[in-house]
Amino acid sequence: MARERHDERELSALLALLHAPGLGVRRIRELLSEQGTARAVTALAPGELRRRGLGEATVDALRSPDPSRIEPGLAWSRQTASSVLLESDPRYPDRLRELPDAPPALFVVGDPEILALPQVAIVGSRNPSPDGRANALEFAAHLGGRGLVITSGLAEGIDTAGHEGALRAGAPTVAVAGTGPDRVYPAANRELAHRIATEGVLVSEFAPGTPPVAGNFPRRNRIISGLSAGVLVVEAARRSGSLITARFAMEQGREVFAIPGSIHNPLARGCHRLIRDGAKLVETADDILEELASQLRLSAEPDGPSAAPVEAAPELPDEDYRKLLQSMGYGPVSVDELVRRTALTPESVSSMLLLLELQGHVVSAPGGLYRRIPERS
Repeated sequence: MARERHDERELSALLALLHAPGLGVRRIRELLSEQGTARAVTALAPGELRRRGLGEATVDALRSPDPSRIEPGLAWSRQTASSVLLESDPRYPDRLRELPDAPPALFVVGDPEILALPQVAIVGSRNPSPDGRANALEFAAHLGGRGLVITSGLAEGIDTAGHEGALRAGAPTVAVAGTGPDRVYPAANRELAHRIATEGVLVSEFAPGTPPVAGNFPRRNRIISGLSAGVLVVEAARRSGSLITARFAMEQGREVFAIPGSIHNPLARGCHRLIRDGAKLVETADDILEELASQLRLSAEPDGPSAAPVEAAPELPDEDYRKLLQSMGYGPVSVDELVRRTALTPESVSSMLLLLELQGHVVSAPGGLYRRIPERS
C-alpha cells in the first residue's frame, strides 16, 4: 500500500497545538471541530484565541511555536513507515473516534490498517508469576489464531507476553506507547518494538520526542481499551495500572475479562476484585471468543502456527508420582510441605518434581515453590 504523504504545514500546526500549555485533548478536538484544520486554529488572531478561553501562555505558544519541539515531529514524519492519523482520516479507528476523549491525532509506525481490525487487549502485572506469563502467551496465541489482533502497552511482564504470544501465532499485534513514537520504553523491549513495527503496529497519541513521563501511561491505557472490543486482565495486584485500563474499558462500554487465581497469590487479588465488580471470569480463551462472537466476525477455526495441536503431557510413571501431583493442589507449595503431605523422603520428592517439571505437569515458582499445571480439557 502506497504511503500517504503528510501535509507538513498542517502537521506543524497540529504539533503546535499538542505542545501548547493549557490545552487538553478535549479542548483541542473542540477547536479542530470548530475551525476544520489545525492551521486554521493557529491562524486565529490572538484576540480570537482569547475569546475562546485560551490563556496568555497558550496564545503565545500558538503564535510563536518553539521550533525545537516541532522539528522532531516533522523529521519523524518523513520516515518511510511513519503515519499521522487525524480524526478526519478514514484510517483513524472507528472504536477510538467514538470516545469523548479520543486523541486528536495518532502517530503510527507500521501498517495503520491494522488499527481497524477487531482487537482484544491483554494486560497485567509487570512482574507476573510463571503461570501468569504462560497464560498471557497462550491466550494471545489462541485469540490471534482466531483472527483477533492482540493489543497491549509494551510494558514488561504480561504486556510483553501478550505481544509475543500474538507474534508466535503469526497474528498482528498493536503496541500503544506512553512515549512519542520515536522512543521505546522500556528499553529492554526495543527488539520487540522493532518486530511489532514490522509485523503489527506501534501507535501513540504523544508527539515525537515525548519522553516516558509517569502521567502519560494512564492516558495511554484509555487508548488500549478504546481500540479493543474487550480487555483481558491476566494478573494484577490490588494497586495496578491494569485496573486503570479495566476501569476505562468499563466506562467505554467494553467487555472486561479476568483470569482468577489462588487466594494466596497477591497478583490474583486485582483480578478477583474485577470479577466482584462485574468482570467476566474466564478459564479459557474460548470463553472470550464466545462472549465477543455476537459483535465480532471471528474465524471458526484457528489459523497459522497456533492451530498446531498441543502435545499431551506424558502419562505419569507410577502411583507415587500421581500421589505427589494430587497432593500439590493448584497453589504454590514447597518441597517441605509436599514431604509432609505425602510422607515421601525429601530426596524422592525433589527428584520426582524434576521429572514432573520436564514432562510439563508442574512449573517452578519463585522462592523454591512448585505449582501444578491444570490439565487441558
